[in-house]
Amino acid sequence: MFSLSIMITLAFLVSAIMALVTLMTSEKSSKEREKMTPFECGFSPMKKSRAPFSLRFFMVTLIFLIFDMEVSLVLPMGLLQESSSMFSWSFTVLTVIFILIWGLLHEWKNGALSWV
Repeated sequence: MFSLSIMITLAFLVSAIMALVTLMTSEKSSKEREKMTPFECGFSPMKKSRAPFSLRFFMVTLIFLIFDMEVSLVLPMGLLQESSSMFSWSFTVLTVIFILIWGLLHEWKNGALSWV
């Protein structure tokens, strides 16, 4: 028990000393400050924050997220077939597929899928 507490204390001291030595010997530069700024989607953090972005890109992103959720709903349907009655499984599958097709037709009608 005594040797375990000595080893834990020794490990803590060695790691603390290494961290302090690293902090004291590291070279600070002005580029490091730039690395610490947020970088998102290729936008420069030095520009104004409310820069306009492409609405087409936003729509494609939303459609992708919706499609991703659709896939996560449809994939487990095969596993549900064994644990439920055939009627309730068929009703659930047909309802989900109807909602997906209805959403696709709505997006198509509103022109969200046109690439012009």
